[in-house]
Amino acid sequence: MGFGEYRQAFGASEGAASEHRCSGPAGRLKATDGFSFIEVMIVVVILAILATLLIPRVMGRTEDAKRAAAKAQISNIESALQLYKLDNGNLPSTEQGLKALVERPASGPAAPNWKAGGYLPKVPVDPWGSPYKYTVPSSQGAEFEIVSFGADGAAGGDGKNADIVSWDLDRN
Repeated sequence: MGFGEYRQAFGASEGAASEHRCSGPAGRLKATDGFSFIEVMIVVVILAILATLLIPRVMGRTEDAKRAAAKAQISNIESALQLYKLDNGNLPSTEQGLKALVERPASGPAAPNWKAGGYLPKVPVDPWGSPYKYTVPSSQGAEFEIVSFGADGAAGGDGKNADIVSWDLDRN
């Protein structure tokens, strides 16, 4: 016996069957859908507690991320300078600067085998928006030096304002 035959046998009309399906717990739940004010307030309080615990931990990490980005950029610049030196037999001069990694230098030490397209897509700036300082040779006796002055944009400093230098990337 199918469902249609069952309804006919017991005299249930389609309207009665649909009424029957809506009565009971499911039908009553439909009439009271939604959340009460107390339930919403409990959720808001829980979110506020989570925010007070998590926001201070996340907020202090932006400077750490910028310092890590500066170190990664300096490493990339170092690699580009090494490729430049392999191709041309010398490093760009301090006067030519990092621009020599993007555009063929017009003056200063020659770059006879300068790679078409350059060694970097553009002259990089540090995460704080300041240009990197490039010096050949380094003040510390290294072949070259790349410096980001950190958050304050001035030489020296401690903590987030400390300089990031190519010859000592592990320091900060």
